[in-house]
Parts: sequence; structure tokens; C-alpha cells
Amino acid sequence: MPIPEDVTGDEIDKDVRQELQSLPKGLAEDVAKNLVMVARLIDEDPEGAYAYSKVALRLASRVAAVREAGGFAAYANQKYSEALAEFRAARRMTGNVDLWPVMADCERGLGRPEKALDMAGAPEVHKLDKAGQVEMRLVAAGARRDMGQLDAAIVTLQSPELASNSVQPWTARLRYAYADALLAAGRESEAREWFAKAVEADRDGSTDASDRLAELDGVEFVDALDEDEDEGEDGDEAESRGAHQADGDSDSDDGDSDKD
Repeated sequence: MPIPEDVTGDEIDKDVRQELQSLPKGLAEDVAKNLVMVARLIDEDPEGAYAYSKVALRLASRVAAVREAGGFAAYANQKYSEALAEFRAARRMTGNVDLWPVMADCERGLGRPEKALDMAGAPEVHKLDKAGQVEMRLVAAGARRDMGQLDAAIVTLQSPELASNSVQPWTARLRYAYADALLAAGRESEAREWFAKAVEADRDGSTDASDRLAELDGVEFVDALDEDEDEGEDGDEAESRGAHQADGDSDSDDGDSDKD
């Protein structure tokens, strides 16, 4: 896979760089560059990120950071079985529980919501930081919805983090998930309230809460490009009508001349 000239490999996190020190220098640089490409592409071009992750895995599959990157690239491409295998490998290497929520979400992706709920109740959850615990709550609520348990999903999301007025990195997504669950349960007025709260917290546009709120308010968005095209067509029609009218006037004048 080609690596752009502006990628040096120094862009990676210092902890990952430290992990790569176990490799020969040239190999470590190659792996680092591929990991940079995974991070760069994973949101906009997940297939491209996946391709770079496979190169990194081929070069250094015994490095936990590489296995983790491979897991996230597979996850972004909905290759949940492969992602779960990579996450499990990374966890075995490090003993870290940070990947527990995304591992549980892979179980959901594989059609095993019951397994995801089992993981939500496991001792590992208590070892997660606050962000990880919120993520686990989101996964558990999603598993409840997968099983058709809407009321249970709503209750799962009700937490001190949801009630808090302080805005944290997870706040918008938590409020959004709660609003979406309320809407699915037919509680539209409450859903509108929480979509509005999600908009307030969504400072980086990580959700489409504003669009969902507008939809509930009956606001329709018109594509400006389509509108311009419509105006162009109307203008063409007007010009055509004007031309026909002019032809008609000309014919009328000719008729008058004939009368004379």
C-alpha cells in the first residue's frame, strides 16, 4: 500500500511508539506509517483503513497496538467476528479492559445481544473509567433494543451521567441514544426534549440530533443545488414562453400587415 510523503510515522501516540520499540527500527517505522494511515482513513474511508491495517498486522502481529488498530478497522467495516478476534488478542497481550465495551458491541453485531448483556454485567465493567462505563451502558441499551425491550433500554440509559448538566465527551451520544429510545417507544414529546438537549451538548457534530429535532418539528430541508436547478428550469420555461409569446406577437403583426 502506498504511503503519502507527508506521513512520517511520528504522528502516532507516544504509547504506541513505545510499543513499537520492540521492533527493528526500519520495521517499526513502516508499521508506524501504516498505523497513521489507519487512523487517518478510518472515518472517511474505512475500506482503505482496513487495507493498511492488514499490512500492519502482516508486519507486526505480536504488537498489541497493531492488533487493536486491526480490530477497529475491521469493526468500521462491520467485520465483527474479525474485529472481536483482534480485540481479544490485544486484551490478552495487555490485560487492559478498555476494549470491553467495543467487544460487547461486536457481540451485538454478530447477533448475540444476550452475550453483550452478560458482558455488561461482568466484573470488568467496574474497572472501566467513566467514559468506558458510559460506553458500556450505551451498548447494553442497544442490546436491549435488539431484543425488543424498549422500556428496559430506556431504563438502562437513565443514569447520573444522563441527568448531569455538565457536558462531557460522551454527553451528546448518551442524550441522543436516550431520545432515540424514547421516540421508538412512542414518547415523542420527551424524545423532542432530549434531542434538543443532545443538540446543546453536541459541539463537534458527532450526532445528527439537530436533523432529528427538525424532523420532529416538521421542518423540511431543501437541497440548495436542487432548488437552483428548479429555478433554472423555471427560467428556461419562462424564456420559452416569452419566445412563443414573441412569435405570436410577430404573427399578429404580420396578420395586421396583410390586412393593410
